[in-house]
Amino acid sequence: MSNQARAASTAKFTTGSTMRHVVVMTGTGSIGLIAIFIVDALNLFYISLLGVEELAAAIGFASTLLFFTVSISIGFTIACSALVARRLGRNEREEAARMGGASMVFMGLATLLVTLATLPFLRPMLSLLGATGDTLELSTRFLLMVLPSFPIMALGMCTTGILRGVGDAKRAMYVTLGSGVAAAIFDPLLIFGLDLGLDGAAIATVLSRAVMLLIGLHGAHVVHKLIRLPNVSGLREAVRPFFAIGVPAMLTQVATPVGNAYVTIQIAAFGDQAVAGWAIIGRLVPVAFGVIFALSGAVGPILGQNYGARKFDRLTTTMRDSLVFTIGYVLVVWGLLAIFANPIANIFGAQGISRELIVFFCHFAAGSFLFNGAIFVSSAAFNNLGYPTYSTVFNWGRSTLGVIPFVWAGAHYWGAIGVIAGWGLGAVVFGVVSMVVCFRVVKAIASEPLHEDVPIPAPPPAAQSPFSTGKASTLP
Repeated sequence: MSNQARAASTAKFTTGSTMRHVVVMTGTGSIGLIAIFIVDALNLFYISLLGVEELAAAIGFASTLLFFTVSISIGFTIACSALVARRLGRNEREEAARMGGASMVFMGLATLLVTLATLPFLRPMLSLLGATGDTLELSTRFLLMVLPSFPIMALGMCTTGILRGVGDAKRAMYVTLGSGVAAAIFDPLLIFGLDLGLDGAAIATVLSRAVMLLIGLHGAHVVHKLIRLPNVSGLREAVRPFFAIGVPAMLTQVATPVGNAYVTIQIAAFGDQAVAGWAIIGRLVPVAFGVIFALSGAVGPILGQNYGARKFDRLTTTMRDSLVFTIGYVLVVWGLLAIFANPIANIFGAQGISRELIVFFCHFAAGSFLFNGAIFVSSAAFNNLGYPTYSTVFNWGRSTLGVIPFVWAGAHYWGAIGVIAGWGLGAVVFGVVSMVVCFRVVKAIASEPLHEDVPIPAPPPAAQSPFSTGKASTLP
């Protein structure tokens, strides 16, 4: 990319239609994201063809723990994207590149530490979730092969944060799409071609993560030159702004797998068939609602650039357009799931309670994503506008007060079906309240006068930044 082209794309979200930016960023982001989720669903489909019920249950238990690692990665990716977008919004490209490099360093170190701390406790954690016997052995073996690749996946996701921060939705899509294509090739080859079964699925996962990182490095570093490793003093300066956003965002993201872990524990009481049904729902959700997941990542850079450029009026229109998009999309997908509920269950060969859970989700519980989507979008706004604690509070509220009592009551009175019903109903209150608070926050920011001395929330100490080009910045 030429210097002129890079300059032109520095802050592309500060002009033009916000709805168009929301649709383009979400559309391109969702293609790659849904590709990964489809491959993940195919992975479970391939395993189900082996005819061993414990294998599908093992994937379900392992996925619950892997969800934690993905959530940690997403949280820190949000911080990377926000910092890069803000710098670009202020036309500070060199600082954006150094923030991108520092984010990669922090991401790699943090996820390596989590991996090393988690590996010795895999079996106890899986037992806590309810895995027993052969299912426990298989899920432990799968995780021992996949978990060491956690830092590789996290760094790959960090590059997508940099690419979204600069507004290159297409190359951000290539990162996840490339990973999905690689997995689609490796999965059947290793599971069936080399007859490796569950081990083949694990190896395919690791290889696809390596592909993700390579594609991401090409886009973020080779094309955009937005990964520049700072010196020690630069890293020290970047610690505060990165983790000020990253830790609350990570805690926010971890809330969802905590809630899902409780659901898994309750479901496990109804046997491996119920766990297999929950595992299939876990694959179906991101395929059906991957666009909403992508929206939460897409809206962040749009808000970040306009926030950095202090175009506060565009924050309100971005949130309004995101909410309209969410409602329209969820209603359409919910209708399609309800119509094709039984064929979907047939694809996975689901029987008994497993089938009942899938059909119930498609007919009823899928509608909860009207409110889950509101939480996703408001969380993106809170994380990028200097209020990450709000995001943490609403997501943990949803995953605890919005899950535990509802799921417990559902399991107690209506069995496994009640667990899924409780999981869906808990989103309603928190979705509505989070969106109301979000619009109030955006309105308060938008009402600030547009002067050069308007402070940005949560700035670093007013000192010369090692990243700066000669003038201290008030932006973290």
